[in-house]
Amino acid sequence: MALYKEIVTKAVIGKGKKYFKDNYNITTENVPTTILGCWVINHKFKGYKTNDRIGVSGSYDVNIWYSYDNDSKTTVVSKNISYNDLFNVKLKENADLSSDTDIIVRTLKQPSCLGVNSNEKTISFDIEKELGVEVVGETKVKIAVEEDEEPWDEIEDELTDKDIEDIDKVDDNFIK
Repeated sequence: MALYKEIVTKAVIGKGKKYFKDNYNITTENVPTTILGCWVINHKFKGYKTNDRIGVSGSYDVNIWYSYDNDSKTTVVSKNISYNDLFNVKLKENADLSSDTDIIVRTLKQPSCLGVNSNEKTISFDIEKELGVEVVGETKVKIAVEEDEEPWDEIEDELTDKDIEDIDKVDDNFIK
């Protein structure tokens, strides 16, 4: 009959991912003729606990390059976008969001621009991103314990009586 012991350790006690698609507007100084490009940089984020939910707060910069004045000039307009998203992460059974839990957030799909449109001095653009959240907390693991201790191996010296005699015959004046 096996005995069992419980080990308390840190493990992933909940995990989930969420896809986001948001639309934003930015006002320009000039009327755009052509949108030449849109890119997203400087994505930063962190996770936190709020009651029984997980929150992720973050920000990123969107840069939109466009031409104006009948495609004779170009400029870049930038916007910093902040977000605060909440997740309902399903926890494994008997787990809770105690004070000893850690929140790990990963970006599964970096924020990127899906499409850009302009109307007069307003540029409208869609940004998509996907975030993954892991909740790490204390949990118990049951393991079977074998009570029989393995026997010790006997270690024998490999020196013979002749080896010991040879050691005793060492000449003290061997350096001279």
